[in-house]
Amino acid sequence: MSQTRASFAEDPAASRGRHVFEPASRTRTPFARDRDRIIHATAFRRLKEKTQVFVAHEGDHYRTRLTHSLEVAQIARSLAHALRLDDDLAETIALAHDLGHPPFAHAGEDELQAQMADYGGFDHNVQSFRVITELEVRYPKFPGLNLSWETVEGVIKHNGPVMHHLGEPAWKTVAAYAPGGGANWDLRLDTFASLEAQCAAIADDIAYNNHDVDDGVQAGLFTLADLAEVPLIGPCLAEARRDWPALDDRMIRLEAVRRMIGIMVDDVLAETERRLAEHRIVTAEDVRLAPQMMVQFSAGMMADLGVLRRFLFERMYRHYRVNRTRSQARRVLSQLFHLFMEEPEVMPPEWSAQALSDDPVKRARAVCDYIAGMTDRYAIEVHGKLFSLDLALDL
Repeated sequence: MSQTRASFAEDPAASRGRHVFEPASRTRTPFARDRDRIIHATAFRRLKEKTQVFVAHEGDHYRTRLTHSLEVAQIARSLAHALRLDDDLAETIALAHDLGHPPFAHAGEDELQAQMADYGGFDHNVQSFRVITELEVRYPKFPGLNLSWETVEGVIKHNGPVMHHLGEPAWKTVAAYAPGGGANWDLRLDTFASLEAQCAAIADDIAYNNHDVDDGVQAGLFTLADLAEVPLIGPCLAEARRDWPALDDRMIRLEAVRRMIGIMVDDVLAETERRLAEHRIVTAEDVRLAPQMMVQFSAGMMADLGVLRRFLFERMYRHYRVNRTRSQARRVLSQLFHLFMEEPEVMPPEWSAQALSDDPVKRARAVCDYIAGMTDRYAIEVHGKLFSLDLALDL
């Protein structure tokens, strides 16, 4: 970093290391090395065809999980830089935060939760954790990506302490990383994560609220006129029109969204600096032991975001066109899950070998992991080949 690091920032030179020891890189800090491993991961590449709101094949301009993750990483890095934190760590956690999302966005997660209800549950945050700690198979010495302690902690705790989740079946894997849990690597699940991780978490909120407005207008689910009275975006639209009266609606939309991102970032920085001062945060340990998240929106911004989110929920996330896609997606995954449970031999060998277990829980977890790793396009393709007689000849 070119600027002086704040005393409460994470110091890569003082990293707690990796679960399996590796010599330090000659060219990268531990956090930069983690970022590179995530970018090269298979799960990261698959995000390019996983739904954000619209199924990946519905249009080239809508956000996917990959473009969303890149936008989150950009905002997280900017926040971290302004707060004099470790830019690389904030970016790394942001890039990894959605690795566990299944195809078809929340519809896919809802369906896997329903199918796994009797087999240990499903949670996309836990799945992201499992991707980086066990499911990625790229290195001969260890499962997963063997990322640094601070990155792994940030992936599972970026939204706050998680001890209250450990009684849930889906969190059994994470519980092993509590004291005495068996993993011999204490992630301090009862504390907050670093400020860098908190930057990644708030950047996720900033990114999706802004790009969902952008995508919703592009998709014709609502118009700029519909947004005129909505907090945050409404005033930004009015200001953009005042400053640029000759611009067309497309450029007005882009300018308004750009301004809204800036307003939200400025709000987070001001509120975070206020909280750091109020709680007398000096060290990274102070951050973990603080009584609340340090990187957060102000109360006024939270109120405005509540109104914006209600608008998006009513006009976008539950629009009949989106509901149709959700319905189709859930049927696709439901049918695939039941077929693979009954006939695991139709899965690729590396997955069928895991699913050919007499233990229904182990079989279901293998089936779930295979489906969760699918892209939208691949899930549709596999479903077509297995359930359509017209496509059966192409097998």
